[in-house]
Amino acid sequence: MHYTLHQLQVFLKVTQTKSITKAAEELHLTQPAVSIQLKNLQDQFEIPLTEVVGRQLYVTDFGREIAHAAENILNEVYAINYKTSTFKGQLTGRLKISVVSTGKYVMPFFLSDFMKEHQGVELLMDVTNKNKVLESLENNEVDFALVSILPTTLHVEKLDLLQNKLYLVGDSSPVLNKKAKVKEIFEELPIIFREKGSGTRQTMEAFFNRNEIAVLKKMELSSNEAVKQALLAGLGYSIMPLIGIRNELQNKELQIIPVKGLPITTTWRIVWLKGKKLSPVSAAYLTYLKQNISTIVQNRFTWYEQY
Repeated sequence: MHYTLHQLQVFLKVTQTKSITKAAEELHLTQPAVSIQLKNLQDQFEIPLTEVVGRQLYVTDFGREIAHAAENILNEVYAINYKTSTFKGQLTGRLKISVVSTGKYVMPFFLSDFMKEHQGVELLMDVTNKNKVLESLENNEVDFALVSILPTTLHVEKLDLLQNKLYLVGDSSPVLNKKAKVKEIFEELPIIFREKGSGTRQTMEAFFNRNEIAVLKKMELSSNEAVKQALLAGLGYSIMPLIGIRNELQNKELQIIPVKGLPITTTWRIVWLKGKKLSPVSAAYLTYLKQNISTIVQNRFTWYEQY
């Protein structure tokens, strides 16, 4: 057997996500690269590790056993790396953050300099919808979560990072009569929603309820990226965060449609369980944020203030 640590890491991520596409996204690899590593590992076993039924990937019983062993091996490797860094006087350990999907356009800018400064820190960042973010926070599976709507069922502490602005957005084609009333606008336009459990969906629905707006034509998509592509294709309009459409606005592929009551503004916040005992890594990161938020916003998000 000549399997590599990289093959084990890729296989473990595939078993966790049940998807080559999702594993590739989380590992920052291409789908072909993940498929090749998975095949190279499989070639060393006579028993299948995974199987595809229809279009769904499943992990076999044998595959689950190998995944469990792979996780133990990788944990031991991480422990060796941490011990080495600790003896060299470096900050070491894992920083675990769960991020709502639109937050992927925000969180990296509040992490990059910290990660460059502390080479012994391993970042585990899960990007998912609001419900799953809160679930991982409630189960104490992560150090921090990035949200734009504070949870009402959990006792948390928070640190504000950046304002979140949501506008009505569509492609660059001419829109309806700009003098139309708010209700009339949404009666005429096909509106694209995020899936249930999304913070953006919750914010949109609250806006419609406050203004007693009945949306007559709508579709539902499962990610902000999918919504953006649908808008670019001219399939409809959506209330979506400004943070994820910078390039499309600057290239005039998308436009903001002025509507009374918009933008909706919330705040991107880092939250953690009240009373949580922070690890040395998470405590150091929190200190870093408190000292550098204003500088990061000034250096990375000046374009944001133009809207």
